[in-house]
Amino acid sequence: MRNVIIMMVLAALTMSSCQQQKAYNNPFNDPILYAKTVKELNNVVMENNFPPIVASRNYVYAAIGAYEVIVLGDKRFKSLGGQLNGLPALPKFDTSNANLQYASMLAFCRLGEAVTFPENSMTKYVAHLDSIAMASGMSKLMIAASKKLASEVSRPILDWSKKDNYAELRTAEKYNIIPEEGRWVPTPPGYAQALEPHWMAVRTMVMDSANQFVPPRPPVFNMKDSNSKFYRETKLIKDAIDSLTPEQKHTADFWDDLGNRTIVEGHVMFTAKKFSPPGHWMNIVGIAAEKSKVDYSTTVYAYAKTAIAMFDAFIQCWDEKFRSNLIRPETVINKYMDPEWRPYLQTPPFPEYTCGHSTVSSAAAEALTDIFGDHFAYIDSSELEFGIANRSFSSFRQAAVENNWARFYGGIHFHNSCIISTEYGKKVGDLVNAKLHFKNTPSGR
Repeated sequence: MRNVIIMMVLAALTMSSCQQQKAYNNPFNDPILYAKTVKELNNVVMENNFPPIVASRNYVYAAIGAYEVIVLGDKRFKSLGGQLNGLPALPKFDTSNANLQYASMLAFCRLGEAVTFPENSMTKYVAHLDSIAMASGMSKLMIAASKKLASEVSRPILDWSKKDNYAELRTAEKYNIIPEEGRWVPTPPGYAQALEPHWMAVRTMVMDSANQFVPPRPPVFNMKDSNSKFYRETKLIKDAIDSLTPEQKHTADFWDDLGNRTIVEGHVMFTAKKFSPPGHWMNIVGIAAEKSKVDYSTTVYAYAKTAIAMFDAFIQCWDEKFRSNLIRPETVINKYMDPEWRPYLQTPPFPEYTCGHSTVSSAAAEALTDIFGDHFAYIDSSELEFGIANRSFSSFRQAAVENNWARFYGGIHFHNSCIISTEYGKKVGDLVNAKLHFKNTPSGR
């Protein structure tokens, strides 16, 4: 009789355990949910009017935080501590009872908000994640352990972020506008001051310095000689914009990504919001991850690697922009060819050479190619929410090349600048691929 009672108790315990396991079905081991979490941050960046260079900082620390959480439970991947400039080896963390995927999303949200955002900008979304946890049957113990882990992993990364010189640059001198021929000056309709003229002083992630990759000098300003390279580049862009095809306009619109377009109607001036270039490419990471059906950890890795490449690419580009201080096509053409001429897209407020979008796109393309392969065809639906039709690409590199044409079709960059920018963005992406070891494999890739 005693044996029968013991067997009944064991059976009851087993049944109870099975019911608990059945009740808790981990909803966070879902790459698409992580992509939605990144998209939420993307929306906050857009709504808070962060310029693309600053946005790259928002994404990178958040993505690194999420990555460092998944490293704790996935032995395929290794920490970036001791690999990224200034980031020491991270301490050991207690992962017992924690859901690592849930914790990684919480770390992403915590760092995304803390780096530069207004306080509580991600609070509502975190509450949404918490509600998913509770609805799934996750225990209070696991929820608390996951939150604790997210906080502990975020803390040293946030401390590291505070030493990247960003805060000090908030009080740096404004750009000095010098009325010299060939030098950048603010452009219509907003005539805004130059954005982040000291960004090259921000600490890099992988490059040894902002000027590790210095592009060749731009063509010498010369609008007196019609045979000069600068004159020919100017004539080329004017003629192109004067006769754009519908396909060229779609290409330009698709890659516009001007986060804050200034619109002037009569005496009223307001802005229209869109994703910035890094936001567009973060969206592309999600599209690639979903199409390839990679697992959760690989998805987090892809976002982190791409964000790091874009962050350094912006620093490299901004270093050159405020070295050459080159005039924009709009200013040149208005003064020397046609005072009524306007580019197809709105000119962003900083010098022309080199092209930020082309540089960042090329760097991101190299990071993604290293992860998903060179012939990864995909449909980019990122701009659909802004009323712009999808475009299809045979590879990430093809998308980057199309982007450099898009900036030319937009009338905001000389084509020479786009070509050089794509080349130098690739150098940054190649460096990230070669220097960082994300995986516990011989190549680390």
